[in-house]
Amino acid sequence: MSSAVNKPDRNLALELVRVTEAAALAAAREIGRGDKEGADQAAVDAMRNVLDSVAMDGVVVIGEGEKDNAPMLFNGERIGDGTPPRTDIAVDPVDGTTSTALGRGGALAVIAVSEQGTMFDPGPCVYMEKMAGGEEIADLLDLDRPLPETLNLIAERKGGSVGDVTVVMLDRPRHQALLERVRALGARVALISDGDVGAAMMAAWPGSGIDVMIGAGGTQEAIVAACAMRCLGGELHCRPWVRHEEEAVAVRAAGYDPEQPITMEQLVPGRQVSIAVTGISGGGILRGVQYHNWWAETHSLVMRAQSGTVREIRTKHHVALPREGARRVS
Repeated sequence: MSSAVNKPDRNLALELVRVTEAAALAAAREIGRGDKEGADQAAVDAMRNVLDSVAMDGVVVIGEGEKDNAPMLFNGERIGDGTPPRTDIAVDPVDGTTSTALGRGGALAVIAVSEQGTMFDPGPCVYMEKMAGGEEIADLLDLDRPLPETLNLIAERKGGSVGDVTVVMLDRPRHQALLERVRALGARVALISDGDVGAAMMAAWPGSGIDVMIGAGGTQEAIVAACAMRCLGGELHCRPWVRHEEEAVAVRAAGYDPEQPITMEQLVPGRQVSIAVTGISGGGILRGVQYHNWWAETHSLVMRAQSGTVREIRTKHHVALPREGARRVS
């Protein structure tokens, strides 16, 4: 007597991790060399080379490199071999170009996918005010509630005081007043030079030492982070953050309200959301690329919202044929 067995469906992110691994291996060669554009170009070239072999009909909705005249996987670019599934793609070959160029930790290579037509269109929204946290405090995040109340609620949920709460934010002049408020409330602060996709992930990762991420950062990074939070079970709230009146007018003309919060389900409402992330430089929740003799090791996460799976992958890559007499690693 036979019984029907449900075959597992395809996990595209398991194929796309080869893309982020390639980008990380290429960008990591540029760590500490002071060349942001060079690191980004190396990662873009490596990503595009592997993407051409992936069986999908993808369109880049959230591209990279629009700032600082960097190289791009541009919005609207079709990637993959053209076969189903049809997908929206959010890509950040180097989340943390400054960190990479200066030899600092926390840089990542990231690619996320969802069903075609489901990713938020940033339009003129260059920056977003953000608040992110893990599943334990997801229901407490609220951009409209006064920050002291939110930090106190998080502290109560953790069973401690505000002094036990660690907040991560980008080290930017625009955050000076916010930084002073958080410090005055007694919370601990972790300042990062760049890479707020990784920061959002740390806020949702058990044992990372980070409880909540706050502050204004790029809208494209918010959408990539939303994909990660959908997979990790955390929460991300955003709101358009405008720098001047002209930008505010453009944001409103595009149909967005600078006063209205946007949830992660609005940023990425698709049912099938997946993301692959590979560490470039060490720090955060992923190790950076480690080079040895004739091989290298990468550390990646592959996450899928539909099934709730989070895979941690360590891969050894033969980056060059071993020289005669070279030490071999078993």
